[in-house]
Amino acid sequence: MSRFTVDDVRRILRACAGEPDTISLDDDISTVSFEDMGYDSLAVLEMAARIQQEFLVAIPDETVAELPTPDAIVEYVNPRIAAA
Repeated sequence: MSRFTVDDVRRILRACAGEPDTISLDDDISTVSFEDMGYDSLAVLEMAARIQQEFLVAIPDETVAELPTPDAIVEYVNPRIAAA
């Protein structure tokens, strides 16, 4: 069973949307909103699509909007990995 972490969020964000100008992804980003990091909704949706591909956890588009930080994404994904 895999575990999804903030490091996975960093890696996926870099791969699908690049490094933001507003903050270093190497900083503690766990509670920083994607919007404050400079990512738009399309970048976050792309991240969700890649999470689904890699971890087999679907995050519906309407749910993505309710998960504003890396911690929120991690808390959403991990129980669903365990259930899969």
